Amino acid sequence: MRKRQKKIRLAVLIGRGGRLSAICRCCKKIENLDLILVVSHKRESLGIDWAQKRKIESFYFRLSDWKKQGGDREGYDLELARILKKRKINLIIMAGWDLIVSVGFLNQFPNKVMNIHPSLLPSFPGIDSEKQALDYGVKYTGCTLHFVDSGTDTGAIILQRIIEITENETVESLQKKMHKKEEEIICKGIKLFSQGRLRIKGRKVSIL
Repeated sequence: MRKRQKKIRLAVLIGRGGRLSAICRCCKKIENLDLILVVSHKRESLGIDWAQKRKIESFYFRLSDWKKQGGDREGYDLELARILKKRKINLIIMAGWDLIVSVGFLNQFPNKVMNIHPSLLPSFPGIDSEKQALDYGVKYTGCTLHFVDSGTDTGAIILQRIIEITENETVESLQKKMHKKEEEIICKGIKLFSQGRLRIKGRKVSIL
C-alpha cells in the first residue's frame, strides 16, 4: 500500500510578488499541498492584489508599521511566526522577502523555510545580485534555492540553475532570464519537499 503523504500547508513571503503566479500554478499540480497564505513586507505589492482576487488569504505585514506601533525587530519576527503557526503552516517560501529572519523565527520552522536568490551562491549574496555579477564581469551566474539560516543567503543549497551572461547584458535583461529559472527551481523544490525527498546533513542537501 502506498504511504499517505503528509499534507503541506504553504505560506509564501513576498516582496512585490513576481514569482507568485508560477508558485500557485505548480501548487495546483501537487495533490498533498495547499497554498494557504501570502504575506508581503513591501509598501505596495501586485502579488497581494493577485492573491486576493483568487480568494487566497493575503495581507501586508510591514516592519515599518510594526515599529510605528512600538514593536521591535525581534517582536516582529515572533508575531510573524505566530501568524504562520496559527494557520498550521509547515512550509515557507521566501520569494522577494528582503528581511533576514531571526533564529527565534527559524527555530519554530526547522528546515521548513526556503529562499530563492538570484545568484549562484555563495557568490553575490545580499541585494542587487544581478548588478554585482555584471559589475564583477563573470560570464555565468544563476539562481539558488536554499534552506534559510540566520545568515545572509548562507543556508544549505537545495537547487541551482546556471545562466550565461551575454556581451551586452543589462540588469533588466538578466533579471528576465533569471525569473524563468527561479520559477523552475522554486516549483521543483516545493514538489521535492512535498514528496519527502529532501534530506539535510550539515551543509549538504540530498535528493532521495
